[in-house]
Amino acid sequence: MNTKKIGFIGGGNMASSLIRGLIASGHPANLLWVSDTNQKTLDALSSSLQVNVSVDNNIIVEQVDVIVLAVKPQILNTVAEQIAPLLQKRNTLVVSIAAGISQDSLGKWLGQDCAVVRCMPNTPALVQTGATALHANSEVSVEQKDLAENILRAVGISLWVEHESELDAVTAVSGSGPAYFFLLMEAMEQAALELGLDKNTARLLIQQTALGAAKIALESDESSKQLRQRVTSLGGTTQQAIETFEEGDFVQLVSKALHAARDRSVEMSKQLGEQ
Repeated sequence: MNTKKIGFIGGGNMASSLIRGLIASGHPANLLWVSDTNQKTLDALSSSLQVNVSVDNNIIVEQVDVIVLAVKPQILNTVAEQIAPLLQKRNTLVVSIAAGISQDSLGKWLGQDCAVVRCMPNTPALVQTGATALHANSEVSVEQKDLAENILRAVGISLWVEHESELDAVTAVSGSGPAYFFLLMEAMEQAALELGLDKNTARLLIQQTALGAAKIALESDESSKQLRQRVTSLGGTTQQAIETFEEGDFVQLVSKALHAARDRSVEMSKQLGEQ
C-alpha cells in the first residue's frame, strides 16, 4: 500500500481529508498527487502536505497506480472523458467518491473495461471518523480492492456492499445520516433552552451525550434496542420521554425519512447519468 502512487483529481475537502489521513497512516507524501483547477488550492496542499500537484489531470494519470475522482458530480462526465484514453492505456484503478454517479455512467465515460470502485463516504471523514461503503465492478482485482479499501480506511471505516443498488440505501443511512443527528441535537438544544439551561451548557451536554452514546454503541456487542432498554428504567424519566417519542410515531417517521432519501438518491443518479 505505502509503495503505491495515488492521484486525486479534485483537491477539495474530502480529497484533502483522504490525503491527510493517508499521510498520518504512513503513506509517503511524495507518492501522492493532486490536480485541481484552482491554483490556490494546489499551492496550499503543496505547502502544507508536500504532495505533488498539477493543474493538468492527464499529468496526474500518467504518474499513478490509482486515481481518486473527487470532483463535483456535475462535472465528472467532462473530467472522465478527458482522462479516459490515458486510463485505458495504463489499466489504472479508478476510485470514485462522486455521489450519485453510477458505474454504468462511469463505464460509458471511462470505458467499460476500466476497473472502477464506487464509494459513498460521509462528512465525518473530514475528521477521520467517516463511514464509507464501496462497490467494485467486475474488472477490479483482489489487490485493487484492497488498495481502494485502504485508501478509504484512512478517514474511518470502510465496508463493501454486494450490489451497487445498496449504495442508494447507504446514502440514505450514513451519507445523509449526520444531518439526522444534527437535527435531533438541534431539537434537544431548543428544548433544553425552554427548560431553563443556558445555550453553552445545553450544547456541551448534548454534544458529549451524543459522543458518549456513539462510543458505547461502538464498543458494545449489544443491539441498539438492548442498549436503549438498558438505560430506560421502568417508570423513570427516560421511559416517559421514550413513550412520548413513540406516541409521535417516531420509528415510522424515521423509516419514512430514510425511504424518501433512498428514493431521491435513485432519482438523482438517473439525472446525473443523463448529463
